[in-house]
Amino acid sequence: MKTMARTKKVEKVEEKITKKTSAATKVRALETATIEKEIAELKKELFNLRLKAAVGKLENTAQITKTKKQIARMMTVLSERSAAK
Repeated sequence: MKTMARTKKVEKVEEKITKKTSAATKVRALETATIEKEIAELKKELFNLRLKAAVGKLENTAQITKTKKQIARMMTVLSERSAAK
């Protein structure tokens, strides 16, 4: 009985792993022009978040870090593409 339950747990974990895609993989699926537009939008958003943080109206300061990481991911994909050419 234990082995049957353990097998089901292993199967569930394996399903989650195969379904899960990284953020970088999602970015790599986008076109270069789309990524550049997204970077511009995220930079505007980052500016607004920093402004709110300076004024003291930003409630979730983790948004700044998430936005910076997202910009970095996109810029990394762009640099990978330019290096590949």
